[in-house]
Amino acid sequence: MNFRMTMSVLVKLVSSAVAGMSVLKLYYHELYYLCIKDPVISPAPRPNSDLFRLWTAHLVCSFFFQSRRTRKQKICSETDYKWLMQVFSALSQISKHSIGLAEMVVEAEVFPAAFVSLNDPDDYVRKNVATLMREVAKHTPELSQLIVNCGGLSKIVDYLGETRGPLRLPGIMMLGYVAAHNESLAMAVILCKGVPQLALCLSEEHEQHMKSATVWSLDQIGHHTTEHAKVVATANLLPKLLALYMDASSSEDLQAKSKKALKNILQKCTLVSALEPLLYDAPSNILKHVVCQFSKVLPHDSKARRLFVTSGGLKKIQEIDAEPGSALQEYINAINSCFPEEIVRCSSDNSTTIMPIWFKL
Repeated sequence: MNFRMTMSVLVKLVSSAVAGMSVLKLYYHELYYLCIKDPVISPAPRPNSDLFRLWTAHLVCSFFFQSRRTRKQKICSETDYKWLMQVFSALSQISKHSIGLAEMVVEAEVFPAAFVSLNDPDDYVRKNVATLMREVAKHTPELSQLIVNCGGLSKIVDYLGETRGPLRLPGIMMLGYVAAHNESLAMAVILCKGVPQLALCLSEEHEQHMKSATVWSLDQIGHHTTEHAKVVATANLLPKLLALYMDASSSEDLQAKSKKALKNILQKCTLVSALEPLLYDAPSNILKHVVCQFSKVLPHDSKARRLFVTSGGLKKIQEIDAEPGSALQEYINAINSCFPEEIVRCSSDNSTTIMPIWFKL
């Protein structure tokens, strides 16, 4: 059996699966001819059945581990790099179609064995491993948890630190898919230092689609609870998200993702020091979420109230032009009710007599 020819056919096969069964059938007979002597996979299922894709997945996984045993993970030539690239490409294309196929790849113990290749000298071998991890992780919390348990998150974070440009994309998205499932997995991303690495990607990458993917992943991490939002806010990412949203040169997709991320994270954020800078720069549709959070935090935090006055935050609140009866005006009223009338009046008048009534806070 010509293994490399088989792998080439498999890559074409699984890549074309989404294009329709008519395209898939073009490669079926060639693949069948090459593999018909294998007792494990004969007889081959019909190409118009779900079993066919399962059979294909089993074939790729079988070849992957047979080769690992014979080669002992030693890469010897440029041809070997191309071979590994095809293997991981095929596994990625298989895993993306359904939970069942992703589970079959996982059950073949591809992880954590594949993590070794994240350190491969060839960029595209590494990228295809990261893509495989992304395609598996996106399906269910259980599949994501398996990758987490194998140490996959720290491997991906290291991968993002060692690569640049489009090579980073599957790793960025993989972190987002893992975090999206539930707050526990999102916290796992945080504990593996995923947020600082994503912040670095956001500042270093200039392509719009790369920034969009990074913003989306940050949204998936920060929207769960106050603790998750605090980590994102502490990394000074809220002003950056606001800047991307307001930048006229940002694509529509980047602006939409930045707006959504800001809204979702702000609704959970209770860190006053991170919220206050947005009072001065945010447009009204974002400002209402910022003011809303202040109206929730200030009534229960006396230290935050003092800082809010001395920093000029209360004065800025009085300068906001809100429509009577609007939600924004209600939030402003709730904030003002946390302070003595004299302090609110002095803040409105920009008076210097605010300090003598400090003790009333």
